[in-house]
Amino acid sequence: MSILEAKSSGYAGVPALFERRIRVEPDKELIYPESDGKPMADNTEQYEWIVLIKENLETMFADSPDVFVAADLLWYPVERDVKASAAPDVMVAFGRPKGRRGSYVQCKEDGIPPQVVFEILSPSNTKGEMGKKLGFYDRHGVEEYYLYDPSRIAFSGWIRVGGRLRPIDDVWDWRSPRLNITFRPEKTGLSICDPRGEKFSTHSAVAQKAEKAESERELQRRRAEKASQQAEQADQRAEQAERQVERLATKLRELGISPDEV
Repeated sequence: MSILEAKSSGYAGVPALFERRIRVEPDKELIYPESDGKPMADNTEQYEWIVLIKENLETMFADSPDVFVAADLLWYPVERDVKASAAPDVMVAFGRPKGRRGSYVQCKEDGIPPQVVFEILSPSNTKGEMGKKLGFYDRHGVEEYYLYDPSRIAFSGWIRVGGRLRPIDDVWDWRSPRLNITFRPEKTGLSICDPRGEKFSTHSAVAQKAEKAESERELQRRRAEKASQQAEQADQRAEQAERQVERLATKLRELGISPDEV
């Protein structure tokens, strides 16, 4: 017999305070765990791909306050169900503000699910595990799902059609409807291009490119400065020569000789 049953049946000695606690329990704020105890990545290659996609998408949408991008963040699509969760390697939620989150609790996000998710395979991922993830994303409203295996250079994609995630027949050279990025095959593997056609780059590559561009600008500045100095020196020499000619003409006139006759 539960305590509430005992109370309703007239069982003596049940504290009223305990009864009130039982009554408010359904309204108690639920704590959604912020970690599933699993590492973000199993190896450096998987980690680098996750960071590459997440950081470049954040840069792309830096000026869009209502686009939230995250990596390895637990997503809870069902209110008060902490067991129904997934942590996409990368997720993008349109219509949600940027900002820190310990987890993505959909009922606190205006009911908006991540529209785009990415998974990067590692050797520990099984076919069954990835099948379950596909089913989870299908059930809970993901619009675009991309799966990449860097070890085999195998790339797959799904898009929601008629309420279900359907495989994209030709995913190479596919342009994401939501993100406006393009996936292209290369000998070295997958290449992702932003809306301008520029490849996704690591921060170190971007930093090196920026440093090279800055060095080139500094070189051009020095060349322009040198050219300006040379032009100024030429003007000074021309001015000196002109003064010398004028002095010579003056001396000739003093001697009664016309400069024009010399």
